[in-house]
Amino acid sequence: MPEDTVRKPHAVLDLPSRQWKARKVERLLGLDARSGPLRLLEVGTGSGGISHYFGTHPEGGFEVEAVDVVDSRLVYEGYRFTQVTGTRLPFADDAFDIVLSNHVIEHVGDDAEQAEHLAELRRVMRPNGAGYLAVPNRWMLVEPHYRLAFLSWWPERWRSAWLRLWGRGALYDCRPLSRRDLERRLSAAGFRFEQVHYEALRATFEIERPQALIWRLLLRHVPERMHVLMGGIYPTLIYRLWVLPLAVEAGDAKLPALWDAR
Repeated sequence: MPEDTVRKPHAVLDLPSRQWKARKVERLLGLDARSGPLRLLEVGTGSGGISHYFGTHPEGGFEVEAVDVVDSRLVYEGYRFTQVTGTRLPFADDAFDIVLSNHVIEHVGDDAEQAEHLAELRRVMRPNGAGYLAVPNRWMLVEPHYRLAFLSWWPERWRSAWLRLWGRGALYDCRPLSRRDLERRLSAAGFRFEQVHYEALRATFEIERPQALIWRLLLRHVPERMHVLMGGIYPTLIYRLWVLPLAVEAGDAKLPALWDAR
């Protein structure tokens, strides 16, 4: 099979950026408030940088597993790695306190495979656990994997032709989601969820670029309610996930105090 018609891993191999990403995830999930050891799973580990960060955390407290369909790791210490085939996860039900899916779901395949990816995250997450999921927004202006404007706006059957027209490859092997589609799928998988794009934006600038003028002079002064209104057009959709215990009323969508109750 020609190389340009096979799905690519699209792993981010820039290790400093993976450390920044891990610190952002740590903040968004409140992991600095944890008590006791936590089992953490990263699905689609890529370079291994995020798993390495948590597995070698100076304060300890994480037992880390990582899986991927391709072994692209650059760092190996602090976690266990399993190479998998497809979306099934080789772990028992309710095995993890923390489950991470960072820019993975757009690579796993069609609707059924995306649904199974979410179902598997839900299956291995413990009650009172938490998850982090990020995916490119279908309606982003420039598609991030191929750096091509409007690529994911087209109907699926036209996207590879658009890619070929601009000489960027033969197969568009990603399936970004809109906010509506993603939230529908999260609900179907049994998750409670909260879009945290504004918190993620703040964390990105405070961790990676605290002196950036666009943050200091503009973005941090935009009222949070404006960011909420623009949630469907952010280039990346970022969510906290959780599963409420059966004893909690179905209408109570507040994120539980995950680590205080351990």
